[in-house]
Amino acid sequence: MRTGAGDPLADVEDVLVALGTGLWHWDTDAGEVRVDAQAAHLLGLPAEPACLTEAQVRARLHPVDWNEITGVVQLAVAEGTLAEVRIRIMDERGHIVRVVRSRSRPSFDPDRKAYELTGALQEVTEPAPGTPAGRSAVTGDWRRSREAFLLDAGRALAEARSTEEVLRVAAGLSMPGFSPDGLAVFGVSGDRLSVIGHHGQPDAEADPFMDMSLSTDYPATEVVRTGRAVYLSSPQQYRSRYPMTWPLAERFGRQSWAYLPLTVAGRTMGAWMAAFTYPVAFTPDERSVLTTVARMLAQALSRAGAAETQRQLTDGLQRTMLPALGPQIPGMDIAARYVPTGGGLQVGGDWYDMIALPGGRFALVIGDVQGHDVRAAALMGQLRIALRAYASEGHRPDAVLSRASHFFHGLSESYGDPADLRFATCYYAEVDPANGTLESARAGHLDPVVRMTDGTALILATAGGLPLGIDPDSDYPTTRFALEPGDTLMLCTDGLVETGGHDLRTGWERLRVVLEEHEDGLEELADALIQTVHGPSSHHTVGPLVDRREDDIALVLLHRQGECDAGVPLPSPVRRTMMTVSQAEPARIATARQHLRDLLHDWPDEEQRDAAVLLLSELLTNVLVHTDADALLAAEVGGEPGERRIRVEVTDNGDDLPHKRRPGEMASSGRGLVLIELLADTWGVAPRGTGKSIWYELYESTPPPDAPGAAAVPADAA
Repeated sequence: MRTGAGDPLADVEDVLVALGTGLWHWDTDAGEVRVDAQAAHLLGLPAEPACLTEAQVRARLHPVDWNEITGVVQLAVAEGTLAEVRIRIMDERGHIVRVVRSRSRPSFDPDRKAYELTGALQEVTEPAPGTPAGRSAVTGDWRRSREAFLLDAGRALAEARSTEEVLRVAAGLSMPGFSPDGLAVFGVSGDRLSVIGHHGQPDAEADPFMDMSLSTDYPATEVVRTGRAVYLSSPQQYRSRYPMTWPLAERFGRQSWAYLPLTVAGRTMGAWMAAFTYPVAFTPDERSVLTTVARMLAQALSRAGAAETQRQLTDGLQRTMLPALGPQIPGMDIAARYVPTGGGLQVGGDWYDMIALPGGRFALVIGDVQGHDVRAAALMGQLRIALRAYASEGHRPDAVLSRASHFFHGLSESYGDPADLRFATCYYAEVDPANGTLESARAGHLDPVVRMTDGTALILATAGGLPLGIDPDSDYPTTRFALEPGDTLMLCTDGLVETGGHDLRTGWERLRVVLEEHEDGLEELADALIQTVHGPSSHHTVGPLVDRREDDIALVLLHRQGECDAGVPLPSPVRRTMMTVSQAEPARIATARQHLRDLLHDWPDEEQRDAAVLLLSELLTNVLVHTDADALLAAEVGGEPGERRIRVEVTDNGDDLPHKRRPGEMASSGRGLVLIELLADTWGVAPRGTGKSIWYELYESTPPPDAPGAAAVPADAA
């Protein structure tokens, strides 16, 4: 040590640079890696100190080595030793530019639950794999690297959920100190051995091994017959032990082979081959790693095979429960999707159906039996058959649901545990393709949605009763409405709406954006609605299936063709809606107000929108207060943008015509027609023989000169 020459540590950085050694500090809590100039250079970055993110550093390292680092750090902390690992540095094209060795003493902060380490990076000359020098180079950190590798491999194989995914994970395994060049997995079927997956050789080159008898003189068949591994350290060993099949293996140019049994619960289900382009002595440590990987691979393949068998069984079961949509319907397009719930059996209680009726009519049914299990699926299947039978007998929608409720109540009581009674929601609609009319009944199910020709999507407020099975004597009132040319009807179960933490309101708003903005065909719209909830997925059975699901989904779309489907735009698209507010359901006035707001969602004048909603509330309230009849609301928006008209009409069966009064300051009523006269552009009262209708209109621009006035309304005081 020098004296009188300042700080003796001042030259440390120069010494490290001379030795080609850089320093780095990694804090997993902050997600930052600080490097000095030499460490930055070794990572392939500009030679200057830098503070990098974990993602920036990870991009410079071989992906397998990054996983190995995390495993080695955890082991070093647990053992209180140094963490030493070799790291391959990659360039932007994914090529290895150098190999560096990292040495550090990591620590763990239990409060922050984070690792922190300061270490050195130094470039090393990578010896040829499989050589004595190569094996001695990894002797010091062999055990830590092995544990890190096995931890990573076990996690990856445990997460694989299909045979294809298991084979893909197996092909990507990079074993510490010796990595195979070729891999193959053999399966057994009867007395035959076949390749179910391979990596490292062209498909055509694997043809001779694709199917062979278990009596063949081949390492994999011997492994299956005996349940013992076969290790071949050289071509000479292979040739001497298996002369008959050596010519088939010779052309691959490999130097060493390991064949290990894939054993589950004492049964050998196949074999795994790892082949190397360099000689491998297969030391006890190397055999231990291979044996452990083979054991994990066998377990993963067994799980994946069982899951695939279960999926095939349940998918077949579900396929038999779902109908074909039948022949093309003149003037109508239809699309449907079914997505079962995730986890366990992929069957549940959601269903849809399409039933042919006399006269070219047909019925659409959608429903949801409570539960996501086999019992729900069984109840659903029997309920679906009953609904088909009642519909085929010619019953109207209300009678179909009443009979179905009585049937399901008795079925649920007699099926399984009496304490576990089930109910089912259902929407049933008879469709007449000739004029687009639908007559429907609803049993506790979601209301249908209509996307109109101009893209506006509205929830149709339909009459309904209790879910099926709750009250066997429940009544189900019907609702009649019509699809205009170009309209699309959407029926769905709540799994499409209430998924991802959404309730009915927020879930509907999410779907409404898709309905109103989608411009492609009906099948594409069905896919877009499913993908909005679960993301893209592959088609299966009658539509996309996804791997992560919170609830079953059934979806039916019905589109009435119009001139716009032939490329000719419809003139002046009209939005129409109807609903009934009965004396027993005054709360539906709020639903009617919201319905009208939805119909006017793009009306530019907010004051006119508020006025239209206020007048509707007044008219409906007057019917419920001053008569014993129900109120029928009919509203439509027509015309070109900028010149549109909203017409609202409320009809009831009351005999008395309303009179405009001049209420005093303390009067509690009598202002309805006064408000209409003040806020509406035009309005009127029309007798209907049995009953009357009160209507009003509002215009985007000034009313036309020939617009009718309100002369027919008595102006004298009541």
